[in-house]
Amino acid sequence: MNNQINDAPLTLRDVAAAAGVSLATADRVINGRPGVSAKTALKVHEAVQRLGFRPLAAAAELARSRSWRFAVVLPGGGNRFMMDIADNVRAQADWFRARRIAVEIIETDVFDADTLAAELAGLPGRFDAVALVALDHPRIRAAIDDLVEGGMAVVTLVSDAPSSRRQHYVGIDNIAAGRTAGSLVGRFLGPPRNGEPGKGEAGGSVGIVTGSGSLRDHAERRFGFGQVLAEEYPHLTRLIPVEGRDDPERNRDLVRRMLADTPDLVAIYNTGEGSVGIGEALAEAGLARKILCVGHELTPATRRMLLDGTFAALVAQDPGHEARSMARVLHALVADQEIVAAQEHIRVQVILRDNLP
Repeated sequence: MNNQINDAPLTLRDVAAAAGVSLATADRVINGRPGVSAKTALKVHEAVQRLGFRPLAAAAELARSRSWRFAVVLPGGGNRFMMDIADNVRAQADWFRARRIAVEIIETDVFDADTLAAELAGLPGRFDAVALVALDHPRIRAAIDDLVEGGMAVVTLVSDAPSSRRQHYVGIDNIAAGRTAGSLVGRFLGPPRNGEPGKGEAGGSVGIVTGSGSLRDHAERRFGFGQVLAEEYPHLTRLIPVEGRDDPERNRDLVRRMLADTPDLVAIYNTGEGSVGIGEALAEAGLARKILCVGHELTPATRRMLLDGTFAALVAQDPGHEARSMARVLHALVADQEIVAAQEHIRVQVILRDNLP
């Protein structure tokens, strides 16, 4: 599924229309010439801010008569977090237009190496740059390398393929995110005291639901999670991770089996999407709010589950920041500009019911 976002650049005429003034008046304000009232000038400046119009950047791009086409390759289906990223990409239409950038969102099955590799193979000649949710697989690494060899700028988004020739990764430190989840689970359950388990601290099994073993963000989260439990909470037993491909129905079935097979289950960690299926399985068994759940990303569904206590905490990242960072980085790469590392750092966030934004 492809979604075209824009084609035409933002112009001073758009600013004038948004401010409700003439083109000549907008031109006077933008260029600091006299003859405009303070009230009218304020309207023009507010329109500039609202539209994200940057006259110097826009003029420079127009003067070079250079335009670009970006592809953003995201998972198809109902992954709410990825849908949020797509929505935030679309929300930047004016920013892209001001820089003569046309953007197309391509939805595909990123869990399948053959499907994703075929999608990437079809990009040359159509796009100047691509941001993709990467599967860390030999075929995908080779496909990325081929794109870079052919002159395309390539950025990985949310999930990385670091051994490929991609130029930049936009996303959180997923090992740190997994370690954060491990600390949350361990601290919520409580460690043994003075080497001896107290009430409710005698140990138990912790289930891990993951999207895919080949998505590096999920693999790194599992690694970080396991590090913390092994180092600091050895009385908790980690179960072998089960793969639900971020699908709520698959996750529901996996957790049903987990509950049936694991009478000492005390917690579940979900490394990706599909948390609603986990909540449904727990509710069916009468165990919602009795088994600790920690997951990732704030979506309408996980917000509800935080509020009703089904999930105790979320380890989250800001999809808006990631979409804006991706846009800035791709533009910097194709325009041969500097990438400001501090601006593009994506933070790991912990969200509880008490600090819901």
